[in-house]
Amino acid sequence: MLERIDRVSHWAIVLVMGGMASIVSIQVLFRYVFNYSIDSADELSRLFFVWSIFLSIPHGVRFGIHVGIDLLVRNLDEAVKDKLGRSLNAVSAVLMGFVFVIGWQATMDKWPELMPTLPVSAGLYYVAVVICAGHSFLHLVYLAWHGNGAWDAAQNADEMVS
Repeated sequence: MLERIDRVSHWAIVLVMGGMASIVSIQVLFRYVFNYSIDSADELSRLFFVWSIFLSIPHGVRFGIHVGIDLLVRNLDEAVKDKLGRSLNAVSAVLMGFVFVIGWQATMDKWPELMPTLPVSAGLYYVAVVICAGHSFLHLVYLAWHGNGAWDAAQNADEMVS
């Protein structure tokens, strides 16, 4: 199930980034060739940018791609690393659950407001946070349950089958 969510998220990121690149390119064309500006281009490209960032975060969580200092952890015994990783992933999942709840509340609070140049809710920015938190929560629970190398093992099994 999580791999399907990852695939859907991956293609959503591709679409959102394509939309962002398209609107910025069209805006440049209109501004410099036709001497006309699209009022909502900045806001729409910002919305696409925010969505691309928040949809991408769970993919980083999946593989532990983040900024960190692992000088101490690298020198620990493998069993200790695994227990520490599982514990920290469980705590992080709880915290991501809080982000989900607070993000949902922020979305509901902001939903009645419209964006200045688009006839859509300003809450759309916060929907990306809620999706990110839910998707990241699932990855963190999976990692807490299966350990830090869970996705490595799954990828190796896929490579052996193909």
